[in-house]
Amino acid sequence: MQKITVFALCALFAGGLAQAEEESPWSGKASLGYLATSGNTENSTLKSDFEIHYVKNKWEHSLTLKAIQASEENNTTAEAYDAGWKSEYNFSETDFLFGRLDWRKDRFSGYDTQFSQTAGYGRRVLETERQELNAEIGAGAKQSDLADGTTVEEFILRGGLNYRWVFSENAEFTQDLSVESGSDNTYLESISAVKANLIGEVSLVASFTVKNNSDVPAGNEKTDTFTAISLEYAF
Repeated sequence: MQKITVFALCALFAGGLAQAEEESPWSGKASLGYLATSGNTENSTLKSDFEIHYVKNKWEHSLTLKAIQASEENNTTAEAYDAGWKSEYNFSETDFLFGRLDWRKDRFSGYDTQFSQTAGYGRRVLETERQELNAEIGAGAKQSDLADGTTVEEFILRGGLNYRWVFSENAEFTQDLSVESGSDNTYLESISAVKANLIGEVSLVASFTVKNNSDVPAGNEKTDTFTAISLEYAF
């Protein structure tokens, strides 16, 4: 009886250790970048990003939050906020279905807010030890509040590409491209970034972001660009 009890306790202990050693379904990263110059011209830029992912069986869910603020001579020149939610269902090793919500607020783009809801199909076109390429295509709806007070509701088509290249042991390049096209406006966003590991889970990231709206109210530029250097912590 004692032998059986000891064996049962050992089995429970071993099972508990195995469960504790299982890979956590949670992962994420947070980054913060700040650049300030002074002298003839005073400029400052603040960029922050937060991502969290949950992967369980065939499902993957992710939440992203972004903010950019810039000023020149104490006058705000850029102020943009992004929030996104995405769910994926992997029905094979290379194919998945997705649904996503994307909300954007940009004080200087001519669009006060843009909110889109899309669903579609995605495929992992390339997946090797050093390179990954995912492609998505889908459709949905978008509601936009313009700076002049008008509201636009439209059907949209969405396309996306996500590329990652690990070109050295401690550095990688990523390129994210997304397009939302409707009858009233086409929104394009491109984010190019180079990341180099510094120590542990901390990395230095240099990024270049392009945001473009094909149709904007008079007096607004169609394209905004942002260059940033940030510290990123992965967890």
